[in-house]
Amino acid sequence: MRWSEHAIWWQVYPLGFTGAEPQAQPPDAPPVHRLSRIADWLDYLVGLGCNGLALGPVFASETHGYDTVDHLRIDSRLGTEDDLRRLVDQAAERGVRIVLDGVFNHVGRGFPAFADVDARGRDSRYATWFTVDSATGDYRTFEGHHQLVALNHEEPAVADHVVEVMCHWLGLGVAGWRLDAAYAVPQAFWRTVTDRVRARFPDAWFVGEVIHGDYPAFVDKGGLDSVTQYELWKALWSSCNDRNLYELAWALDRHNTLLDTFVPMTFLGNHDVTRIASRLDDERHLAPALAVLLTLGGHPSVYSGDEQAFRGVKEERVGGDDAVRPAFPALPSGLAPYGAVHHRLHQQLIGLRRRHPWLTRARSTVRLLTNTTLVYTLSEGRQSLAVALSLGEEPVRLPLPEGGWQHAAGPGAVNHGEAELPTAGWLVATAAGPTAAAR
Repeated sequence: MRWSEHAIWWQVYPLGFTGAEPQAQPPDAPPVHRLSRIADWLDYLVGLGCNGLALGPVFASETHGYDTVDHLRIDSRLGTEDDLRRLVDQAAERGVRIVLDGVFNHVGRGFPAFADVDARGRDSRYATWFTVDSATGDYRTFEGHHQLVALNHEEPAVADHVVEVMCHWLGLGVAGWRLDAAYAVPQAFWRTVTDRVRARFPDAWFVGEVIHGDYPAFVDKGGLDSVTQYELWKALWSSCNDRNLYELAWALDRHNTLLDTFVPMTFLGNHDVTRIASRLDDERHLAPALAVLLTLGGHPSVYSGDEQAFRGVKEERVGGDDAVRPAFPALPSGLAPYGAVHHRLHQQLIGLRRRHPWLTRARSTVRLLTNTTLVYTLSEGRQSLAVALSLGEEPVRLPLPEGGWQHAAGPGAVNHGEAELPTAGWLVATAAGPTAAAR
């Protein structure tokens, strides 16, 4: 069984997390060894129940990390290659694997190959690495962002470069790659790259950032292991806000079809979206949303701070991500106490998932559905879980499938085959014996 089968990720955006400067340091400035601050949170990660650290951009860039200027050098605002090597080693001592953020759709304008093309035009030996947008007469960019110049993925030398970069850091000990803006890159390019990298590092894990579209095709044709499950993310918060659990039930059915092909990366938040605690209209729905995330099939990812119910709203402007990418205290002991309840809930539900490792590929079956109530089950062989949710303003009793059930988590209770839920309540129940869900 591959190590990734039961990975539960804690995602960190390093430049924000460590309080780095918003702009790159001058070339002659000494490195600031901030990656060690992330190492100081590894025991916190393990205590949460996670065994994977998904790092945002760590490579030399001009500003926010996604305008890379050197894929083979650690951003001096974060430290050096030795700092990353130590972080990888310290994580490995705790059974934690690290995945890096690979920004291979575009580069910053200071990327040496582009700077050479910008200065020399078609005379540059890198001229074929970039293409001109006929509509603007300028080099093609990522979604209109002038500072983010798109690479030409039809150029074999670009694939050679990406393979070199991936293999360099995999050789240092990282476990895999999150492929930023994977949806903007031809799937054939990813297939070429991943096949070549896997020939040297067969255990490497690749997850693509895909917002919408044919998820299974990205995995199959791109040679990826997983993609980000944005459809489920959207359904989790909007079904709560709209008191419309039919939307979530539809997403669960769609999620089942994805699990026939691959295991998606599931999440309630990341560095690109408004914090789930700010996205939900009713903070009481944080717990049931988390219960759904951690009982469904998938590779769950917790964005650092969400486990403390951090708040932050993403805005569509320059610097609009800052609120969801804040600096953290130097040590976990510096966290404010108000997030402790939500932190304990994460520990409880991640612990539940650890005790039921079959959940990684478990399909859900909806057993009861109204606008404000939902019961679904998950099963494998003789093992089953039942999850009951209520978004209503009155306590409810919801029938569970025939069989014996025992309360496992949540503020509700199991009584005479029913889930008794308080206002805006939820629970998870485990099968005490053979159940209808398991037959």
